[in-house]
Amino acid sequence: MEASLRKAILLHDITKLQSKEEQWEPYAWYKEMREKSPVFYDPEQDVWNVFLYDHVKRVLFDHELFSNKRERSLIPIPRNQNDDRNNVNSCDPPQHRSRRALLSKAFTPRSINEWKPRIQSLANELVAGLEGQTTVDIVEKLAIPLPIIVIADLLGVPSKDRELFKAWSNILFLPYAKDLFEDIAAKKGQAMKEFEEYLYPIVLEKRRHPVNDILSDLVQAELEGEKLTDEEVVKSGIGLLGAGNEITTTLISNMFYSMLFDKPEVYQELRKDASLIPKLVEEVLRFRFLVTMDRRVAQDTTVFGHEMKQGQMVIAWIASANRDEAQFAHAGELDIHRAGNQHHLAFGAGAHFCLGAPLARLEATLLLTSFVERFSNVSPADGMKVDEHLTASVTGQSLKSLPVHIKR
Repeated sequence: MEASLRKAILLHDITKLQSKEEQWEPYAWYKEMREKSPVFYDPEQDVWNVFLYDHVKRVLFDHELFSNKRERSLIPIPRNQNDDRNNVNSCDPPQHRSRRALLSKAFTPRSINEWKPRIQSLANELVAGLEGQTTVDIVEKLAIPLPIIVIADLLGVPSKDRELFKAWSNILFLPYAKDLFEDIAAKKGQAMKEFEEYLYPIVLEKRRHPVNDILSDLVQAELEGEKLTDEEVVKSGIGLLGAGNEITTTLISNMFYSMLFDKPEVYQELRKDASLIPKLVEEVLRFRFLVTMDRRVAQDTTVFGHEMKQGQMVIAWIASANRDEAQFAHAGELDIHRAGNQHHLAFGAGAHFCLGAPLARLEATLLLTSFVERFSNVSPADGMKVDEHLTASVTGQSLKSLPVHIKR
């Protein structure tokens, strides 16, 4: 257990934020760290932490100083980096380019544009399904089903099994905790085993009868002169299904939360001018999207004014960078008219910029557009207390439910 635990970076042990509310709203702590300890060393875990926009961006861009090749991670998903050659999250350029190329063509603007009618149809169908109800759970009815149906369709797996995918993904993205480490590790191992056993026969069928989907592309693709093994395709599928639904579900959930609590008047503004919806999506990504990324220090450096040693880990606190006043004036305010809010780092930066970012943006935009066209108002459910609707996530807390009143 101790060897495995040493490979996991425990963010909560760094922040010392205890309550769900503090972990959901860590922005005061971020501000304190930017002002007092912008480059902070945690000796207990031998981890550096950076909080300023420029520092975070440097960590994400500079793969020669800050490498993605690492044994320790805060992304708590079981994986075998030695065998999984096409794992784009465990390598640096130039190797990274060939591995990313295997997946990237499914996420080009042209490919995503081809999917737009299907996504719009799904969004319309889900929103229409709310008709006649006065109180609904946005997470259950919209934020979960749309992304997982879309990514399942893209990969070529049955979207009817989406509850299975979601259950496995939820377990794989659970954060580790010292006192529950063995239990959580066992759950993750079982979820990964079940996920692999589910996808394996589907991959074999794609190899026999390839069609127009991502898994078929992967079974036909070559990496370093060799075809990917069935196991490698399965692991790629798990990564895409997991990340592909978690990121967009979080974005959609947070988008509605921001309209309800961060700036309630914005909903009527969108009703009057739906062309502002992409601006809201971008601002929510900057303003309320808890995300951190880790890198290994590839060589001794004093780039941030401290002696960082090769092999140590560094955490880029992206959600803090996105609230940095030096980059975004009045950063603590949600402003959909903000100039330059697209320069946020919510999807990362550099070679490892999130492949699914355009898809997540499109899904959120189309879903909210359909929603505002149909419903004249949305408001929090009576007695809404956010701490009752949160669940532990890798970076803090995320919404497991969001009950709202809707009005036609």
